[in-house]
Formats: sequence, structure tokens, C-alpha cells
Amino acid sequence: MTTMTQASVREFKMPDVGEGLTEAEILKWYVQPGDTVTDGQVVCEVETAKAAVELPIPYDGVVRDLHFPEGTTVDVGTPIIAVDVSGGAEPPAESAAEAPVPAEEQKPEGRQPVLVGYGVATSSTKRRPRKGPEVVVSQASTALQTELNGHGATPASAEKPRPLAKPPVRKLAKDLGVDLATVTPSGPDGIITREDVHAAVAPPPQTPEPAVETPSAPVATAPVPTYDAGRETRVPIKGVRKATAQAMIGSAFTAPHVTEFVTVDVTRTLKLVEELKQDKEFAGLRVNPLLLTAKALLVAVKRNPDINASWDEAAQEIVLKHYVNLGIAAATPRGLIVPNIKDAHAKTLPQLAESLGELVSTAREGRTSPAAMQGGTVTITNVGVFGVDTGTPILNPGESAILAVGAIKLQPWVHKGKVKPRQVTTLALSFDHRLVDGELGSRFLADVAAILEQPKRLISWA
Repeated sequence: MTTMTQASVREFKMPDVGEGLTEAEILKWYVQPGDTVTDGQVVCEVETAKAAVELPIPYDGVVRDLHFPEGTTVDVGTPIIAVDVSGGAEPPAESAAEAPVPAEEQKPEGRQPVLVGYGVATSSTKRRPRKGPEVVVSQASTALQTELNGHGATPASAEKPRPLAKPPVRKLAKDLGVDLATVTPSGPDGIITREDVHAAVAPPPQTPEPAVETPSAPVATAPVPTYDAGRETRVPIKGVRKATAQAMIGSAFTAPHVTEFVTVDVTRTLKLVEELKQDKEFAGLRVNPLLLTAKALLVAVKRNPDINASWDEAAQEIVLKHYVNLGIAAATPRGLIVPNIKDAHAKTLPQLAESLGELVSTAREGRTSPAAMQGGTVTITNVGVFGVDTGTPILNPGESAILAVGAIKLQPWVHKGKVKPRQVTTLALSFDHRLVDGELGSRFLADVAAILEQPKRLISWA
């Protein structure tokens, strides 16, 4: 029997498969304990708040243990699989998950390369799995203070220790004008919670004036929601749905939205679509009204560049983008995602058609990478494919404008002085009113409509 040391066991941690992600759900394991794995072999599939991603193992060995079952949400940086890299065939009596990892493996130099970027920075902080017993600590550790404050433990020589609060709570306090030093914490380890901050700004209780006796009236109470477990299904809020909800709430309550509408005759655009389908240059490519709408938007951005911007609250700056990463909202089995076409402004119409086709097919197959959903500048959402006339779209976080394209329908329309049946649609443009005033937003939307009404302007304005 071969005896192996604890140093022969390597722990593969949940990587940061996208910039800024903090957790991922294990969808499927492709290996089991006892299986042999090689460097680069995919061992599991995880779903982040952005997309499903396959994770490769970075070394050779034999799988010793899978630390979490499928369906578990795991924090980034938490070990998920143990691999024996010694080449031995017999596993030791104790579990690799319980064996301490040597110091040289606990603190690798720099960051560990992963699928996107370089993963999480090396840290001594250990976060417990999301599904596990709560650990109550009597005093905040140095690692906990580092996570909450970003500066580690307060030196003993300092006059006042820095209040313990997570970054979102600090931002809330800043927005409400609350000094955290004056807030009484109620969380574990003396951590200030959101409720503590709200309580600090709540008006003090007033001494009630003597009540005047009046005839008693029934007190109205809010109805208590009732549930019928036998006829209802509860679905956990996680993955893409959770990320979408958080992003939409953040966008709706951060950027002041304005939406404008225009109804336009797109008969000529549909004729051009049919002509392009017969063009040899577009052979094998998907040509549809969305393609020409995307090109029209890109031309309008070129003519109105100030609409392609973002708001940097921290630096108090407006960031003008000299490129367009065109987002296309896509419905997938996992929910609505918004991948974008990088540098769409520099693409010819055939190149744009090819990129658009690849984006849609990749999204429907659930293979969109996190990188493809980052860095968007302007977005198009095509609600018309569902037969909807139009809507008031919510901005993708970090972007200044989103164009909704409604259903194209045959309608009576005044054309050359006579009422004729024409193909008509309604466009809706939502924009961030901090960045885009009414004049710029109106001019931009009118440009898109004018191009779709007279698509030959794609040539003269491109």
C-alpha cells in the first residue's frame, strides 16, 4: 500500500470566472472520486450570475473528493475539489477535505490564472460555504476587519477604531449622510447593518398628545398573503434571474430614465432586406430587419456621439466612448442576457450580420461567455418578435441608451398624399437623463427612424 503525504493533495478553488463575480452554482460534475484527471480537463460546469461556464482543472492527478454536490452555490475562492497529484493509487485514510494544506500552497504567488482575467487576489481570508452552519464569533478577527474595512485591524494607538460595515452599507450611509461612528451596530461581531443605518436616520419618537376620545372605528389591517403549497411552485432566485433583478433595480433607482417613442414606416427597409438576401455578399448570413436596425443605430451614434457615454459617479465624470460595443438582448433558457458585439462601429454590414448571427446562436445554446456580456455601451431589445408594439426598456447598467424595436405590422399610412397599406413599427428609446438631455435623445431617435424610413441613407451617412 502506498502512503501519501498531505502535500500531495491539491485543492482547486472556485475561480472568478468573470470580473467582479462573488459566487457560482455547481451545475454538473464531470468527474467522481477515483477518476484520473489531466491538466486542462473540464471537471465541472458552473453557473454564475452571467452565464454557464465549464471549469478545467490546472494539474494532473486522481480526484480525491468533491467538496460540494451539484446545485450548491459556492463563494469564489472556496475549495471545490481535492486532487492527489502524487500519482499514487491508494487514497489515505483521512479525507483530503479535512487535511490541512501546506503554507506554500495556501499562499501561491500572484493570482491564479482562470478563464477570464486572473481570478481573485491571494488572501488569507476564508469564507464559509453558503450552505452550512452559521459560525458565531465573539470578536471580529483581523481577516474580518480587513474584508469589511479594507485596512485590516485598527492599530491600538488610533484614537477611534473604524466602524465595521460592508461596502454596500458604507455606500448607503454615505448616500443618507449618516456618520457610521454614531451608529449602534446590531450585527454579529459588532458589524453595522443596513437596518442600523436606516434606524439612525429615522425621526425620533414624538411624545403623543393627549388623545381626544372619538367613537371607535374598525382598524384596517394589511391582508396577510396566503399560500397554497399544493398548487404553487417555488423557484429559487439565483443565477441569471437573480443578476438580472439586481441589475434592473440598480439601474432603475440610479439612472433617471426618460423614454421617447416614434412610429415609422419601414416598408423600404423590408424591401432592402429582401434585396440583401439575394446578394452574393450575404450568402449564408442572416439578414433581417434587426440587422438594418443595428446598422441604423450605429450610424446615428456616429452622428450623435455624445449619446454613447457612461456616468462615473465615483470620479464625478462623464466618460465618452469612442467605440460601440452593441448589446443585443437575447432570451435564453436561463433567462434574458445581453451579450454585445465588440467594436460594432468598425464592422461592415456583412461583418455585422455575421457577428449578429453568431451572438444569437451562441446565446440560444447557452454558450455565451461572461466576457461577451461585459463592456456594452448601447443596447437594442427586439420586443417585436413577441408581437409587442413597443415598451419602456430599462437601461443596461453602465450604459446611456437602449432602443426597443416593436412589431412590424401592415397599417394604413399616408404615403405621398394618399392613404396606403404600409409596414409600420414603433421605436422606443430610453436614456439616462443625467447624460442625455431631451434634445440629444430626440435627435438620436429621429435619426434612427429616418434611416429606417429611407435605408439608402445607410450609404450616405455611414
